[in-house]
Amino acid sequence: MDMPEVEDGVLVRRVRQGNLEAYGELVRRYQGSVFGVCYRLLGERQEAEDLAQDAFLRGYQRLCWIRRVAANLCLNRLQRSRLVTVELDEEGGWQGASTGPSPEAVTVRREQAEEIRAAILALPPVYRTVIELRHYQDATYDEIARTLHLPLSDVKSHLFRARRMLSRRLMDHDG
Repeated sequence: MDMPEVEDGVLVRRVRQGNLEAYGELVRRYQGSVFGVCYRLLGERQEAEDLAQDAFLRGYQRLCWIRRVAANLCLNRLQRSRLVTVELDEEGGWQGASTGPSPEAVTVRREQAEEIRAAILALPPVYRTVIELRHYQDATYDEIARTLHLPLSDVKSHLFRARRMLSRRLMDHDG
């Protein structure tokens, strides 16, 4: 069932009334972005797929904003397993769209995206999460504080430190 004209809020109400097709539509709409959150935070495709699926199952049970569920699941997993393996590939690319770049420009952008991904994956999990929520999910500071159950001052501090760490890592890499 395709429901592109139906707003998310209407779909949520339908799901609460037991309409599984409405939930399927929500999954179709957000599966790419939920996977993207998990992949950017974890850096491992299979783990990201598993946690994205878990996020949708929990989201169905709780009917809350699914990308936040995914981010929290990933943060919890990262806190449990302090070791994260970085696998870089074309999935979850962080490069912007461009119109007809040269092959050299494509290569440079791909390398820059890989450097940024590696630098973000090297951050402590909570810093990685606040960067993801703020810069890739466009969450406000207040939304991040609520999502991560942190004081607003901690969110601002974490973002400041995460950005500083990223800047240093990227400058060190450039020489």
